[in-house]
Amino acid sequence: MAATDYAGAVRAGTMAAARLHQSLDVRAIIEAHGGAVDVFGAIEMLDLPLLLRPLQGLLGAYLSDPAPGVLVTTQRPMAIQRFTAAHELGHFAMKHQPSLDDESILRRMPMAGLPAEDFQEVEADAFAVGFMMPRWLIQWHAARQGWTVDDFRRPNRVYQLALRLGASYEATCWTLVRHRMISATLARELQQTQPREMKVSLLADYRPQDYRGDVWLLTERDAGTRIDGSRNDLFVLRLKEHSGGGYLWNIEQLAASGFAIVRDATEAVDGDGIGGPVIRRVTAAPDEGGRGSLQLDERRPWEPDPPLSRLQLDFDLTGPEEEGLSRAERRRLLEAA
Repeated sequence: MAATDYAGAVRAGTMAAARLHQSLDVRAIIEAHGGAVDVFGAIEMLDLPLLLRPLQGLLGAYLSDPAPGVLVTTQRPMAIQRFTAAHELGHFAMKHQPSLDDESILRRMPMAGLPAEDFQEVEADAFAVGFMMPRWLIQWHAARQGWTVDDFRRPNRVYQLALRLGASYEATCWTLVRHRMISATLARELQQTQPREMKVSLLADYRPQDYRGDVWLLTERDAGTRIDGSRNDLFVLRLKEHSGGGYLWNIEQLAASGFAIVRDATEAVDGDGIGGPVIRRVTAAPDEGGRGSLQLDERRPWEPDPPLSRLQLDFDLTGPEEEGLSRAERRRLLEAA
């Protein structure tokens, strides 16, 4: 039954997202492998036809006749593509009428609390938020990173959370409000710091050609997870190195994983004195957008085994989605070959 008020529409969309999470076993998959909710993978698993096209004036569309299907633009960043795809998936999951969706789906997101009259669209927006950024997923990433709610007062923490959720920085701010983790006033204050400022700070004295890509701050806490990013993304690895004991991170392994080292520096760890561990801060750029695994070992060069520490993670830097098959469909075809 269609919602008749704003709160009811938000509640209906959120509950529909939770039901689909349960039927697709999304939580178990993320707890085993890390990363963000794979929106395009969910569409593929449901055999919902998807077309990626350079749409003019639209972010996406849901069609129901003669059979259900969705359209998503190729002309926007990956976070917006993912939110759009989740919105269209919501239309499908909730058996909505056909919908042509423009920029308004970003302006009226339910976490912003803006009034709306079209409750079908409010349901789809709420579904998208609930599907991409459920409370349990935010808590899971926070526990893994050692973040508390107080950390979400810091723009750089919210930015790194946004990357791990596969969402925009703005959407993540308002989702934290929706989950009552921060206030609306704080969300507005956080958005006064733009992602570009945080990228510049993270990259220190390295200057890329442009700042279109995201900058991931990775530590040992990211071991065993997966990174879903874009071709222009950069990694800043901040790793504790026990060089006083002869242990060094084997940075050459980055090159073997398809990354170029563009900055390599060490920082002292306060209070440990001479001979204590240092922080190895390495900035790495993918040679070309691709997918694979990254593994770094901290070991004494003269002792082959075992390493003192290891950072291993999977990455897919082939985003944003391009015209043709989605990345999820391409992965499935490669695995089946």
